[in-house]
Amino acid sequence: MSVRVRFAPSPTGPLHMGGVRTALYNHLLARKAGGTFILRIEDTDQTRYVPGAEEYIREALDWCGLSPDESPWKGGPHGPYRQSERKDLYSGYVDQLIEADKAYYAFDTPEELDAMRERLKAAGVAAPAYNAVTREHMRNSLSLPADEVKARLANGEPYVVRLKVPRHEEVRFEDRIRGWVVVQSSHIDDKVLFKSDGMPTYHLANIVDDHLMAITHVVRGEEWLPSAPLHVLLYQAFGWERPEFAHLPLILKPDGNGKLSKRDGDRLGFPVFPLDWTDPASGERSSGYRERGYYPEAFVNMLALLGWNPGTEQELFSLDELVDTFSLDRVNKSGARFDPEKTRWFNQQYLRQRPDAELGEALRGKLADRGIDVPAERAAKAANLLKERATFVNDMLEGMYLFTSGSPLTADHDPELRKRWSEEGGAVLDAFVEALPSVDPFTASGIETAFKSVMDRTGAKMGKVMPLYRLFVAGAMQGPGMFEVSELLGRDEVVLRLRAGLEHCRSWA
Repeated sequence: MSVRVRFAPSPTGPLHMGGVRTALYNHLLARKAGGTFILRIEDTDQTRYVPGAEEYIREALDWCGLSPDESPWKGGPHGPYRQSERKDLYSGYVDQLIEADKAYYAFDTPEELDAMRERLKAAGVAAPAYNAVTREHMRNSLSLPADEVKARLANGEPYVVRLKVPRHEEVRFEDRIRGWVVVQSSHIDDKVLFKSDGMPTYHLANIVDDHLMAITHVVRGEEWLPSAPLHVLLYQAFGWERPEFAHLPLILKPDGNGKLSKRDGDRLGFPVFPLDWTDPASGERSSGYRERGYYPEAFVNMLALLGWNPGTEQELFSLDELVDTFSLDRVNKSGARFDPEKTRWFNQQYLRQRPDAELGEALRGKLADRGIDVPAERAAKAANLLKERATFVNDMLEGMYLFTSGSPLTADHDPELRKRWSEEGGAVLDAFVEALPSVDPFTASGIETAFKSVMDRTGAKMGKVMPLYRLFVAGAMQGPGMFEVSELLGRDEVVLRLRAGLEHCRSWA
């Protein structure tokens, strides 16, 4: 049987990292098996629908490289792929369950349901529920005479349809991640399957759609594990073969104390969504990984390792490598702690792997926004120098001194200059300036040779001279190698900056 998996988000807001990870693991499982990855929008609860959420889901998955094979926007042989557009087909399956005595009509009003819960609480029941015991005392088609039930239905009286959960039955299923799960049916209440507004609940629609779409593996978050026994009962009630289940571990806060939330990201300064999102109701804006400058490959690589262990020391995986390596058998049971610094490290690694020409073009775009036009070749060379210290393309703008003319020194440099300045160091740089015109060609190796020759001739110590060289030419104590920087700036610019720095220091020395 061909592997068919689905990611089934609700359009109630932006995709959380946990949702994207669920989509990723489904994608990897399908691709490795040569199967099909389906996207289904579960929008049975129209009261929670958020405008723009579905478009967000589509754009986020595309950015991550996780485009589905079948979806509302691509179509497919098992459509439609929005549950709201499948509304008409669910009632027939409800009728099938009622006819088989696996489900029943319930006419209880909200007030009657509240009264039932209060009675049970007063009797010392910790978790009041509509179940095999309490249903006998409620208004439903199991407790009412058949002719009264028909009359209520004929009169259009509001009702819901509930699953008739067996009273004493052991519900067993094997989870691909957690092993065997065993639950007594007495702990499962008679869930509503069909609501008075004519829409199915999540539980019914989910099972029917998975069956009709021939889903072979249900890979979803741990939060759905408590619902799995109910779903097993539904498959049994229909007489359908159920898919394999795999419930993924939670993504935890950086301190490991509880599930990661948007509030944690806001508090600690990292995004939990793949893309920026603006809440249409409140106007509140949440930042995303894309807009923060992360590469989608780095984001996906990080997510893959949040709960899955490849069994090797390898940390950097392309999407194709993840497909080849991924296995549900190596997904952990315990929660995975999110590490924002490690996430930055992943992006740094992917930035360093980018071709200099590509980084140069990205850098040119950033510089153009500041009104600075830089030739492509120069930008590529600058990117080569700057990328080792950068995590994001924006970080390379710290190398602005590579794209401007004139001394980079400002009044802010004076405290450092006063600490570093000595006439001995200045004299060495005087000699270096005199030596630079004879460096031909003006390359990093030639500049280095000239510098070391002056150092040897004067007997000066590197610590007395190099900091001044850096400050005068680059305006910073840290950065790429100064000989490479000097080559990129060119002889005239380096001489100009060195002389300007010497003159500045001597003006107050």
